[in-house]
Amino acid sequence: MSSTSFTPPWDVHRLPRADGSDFLVTGGNAGIGYFVAEQLSATGATVVLGSRNPAKAGVAAASIRSRVPGARVRSVRLDLAGLSSLAAAVEELAALGVARLDAVVHNAGIALDDPPRRETGDGHEAMFGTNHLGHFALTHRLMPLLSAAPAARIVTTGSFAAKSERLDLDDLQSRTDYRPKRTYGRSKLAQMYFGLELDRRLRAAGSTVASVVVHPGGALDSLTPPRPPVHARTAGARLRGAPAALLVQGKEAGAWPAVRAVLDPTVRGGQLWGPRVFGLRGRPRRERVWSHLADASVAARLWDASRDLTGVDPGALPPGAATAPRPDLGRGTAPSPERMT
Repeated sequence: MSSTSFTPPWDVHRLPRADGSDFLVTGGNAGIGYFVAEQLSATGATVVLGSRNPAKAGVAAASIRSRVPGARVRSVRLDLAGLSSLAAAVEELAALGVARLDAVVHNAGIALDDPPRRETGDGHEAMFGTNHLGHFALTHRLMPLLSAAPAARIVTTGSFAAKSERLDLDDLQSRTDYRPKRTYGRSKLAQMYFGLELDRRLRAAGSTVASVVVHPGGALDSLTPPRPPVHARTAGARLRGAPAALLVQGKEAGAWPAVRAVLDPTVRGGQLWGPRVFGLRGRPRRERVWSHLADASVAARLWDASRDLTGVDPGALPPGAATAPRPDLGRGTAPSPERMT
């Protein structure tokens, strides 16, 4: 009789340890980003919240510490709508003693519900400029820190709303066709194209950094557990949202794909991860890359346009960057690989 070792499947409630690791979560002070930070903090890692509002970041950090004994959580001021401010954010990371980053979760974003089109201080449409161009430029700034880690990961959070959208490469700034929901969906689609194209370029350069794309499915405030004062949920909102739980989930579960993409040694660059049930709710699983996202020619054209708009190229590795074959993260015990469904 022979015996085989059994590795339990990924458990969202029993995460592997990540002591000694440093993670940055953009938009980590609220929404899904808060829960990504809270869950990563429970692994023993140092988690840095990137936030436009230092006061809100402080409240979020205090909330995490109250729920995670011994949590190592810090914050830096990060405004993705202002490209010229990103260098200062990276300098602030260095001032905190962060000499390398084991992962960054590109989570921050804005969604404008009001009809008027708005622009960032750099003259870019606000959602495209913040959600996509801000993270594009930030990745360039962070690449020295990411390359200093043995196997860093860049996790880009897209949206299920992007599945039904297509980019208009001749109107990326929505100057001729601005509709808030469509423009938001396209800005998230641009992020997802970026994450996949980034991995292709990192692989071609022999980098040890990997880029993974995730989406949270359907994540509603009404189904999200309270984290006062970061997030409060009234009894009425909970009751009104209860029927939706058959199809979607709360934001703490919406964080699961990003957390797995950071921690799971079986996750590879160039993959797409989302919720298991119809891509809307449930445990995180690997998905087939959506057919339109697999179009590398569109991704390359978007990359060129983004490089021209920001003046930086995240695919250009810093001098001395590691270019060895990518090792596994090696954090904790690796769960058995799941079949792609």
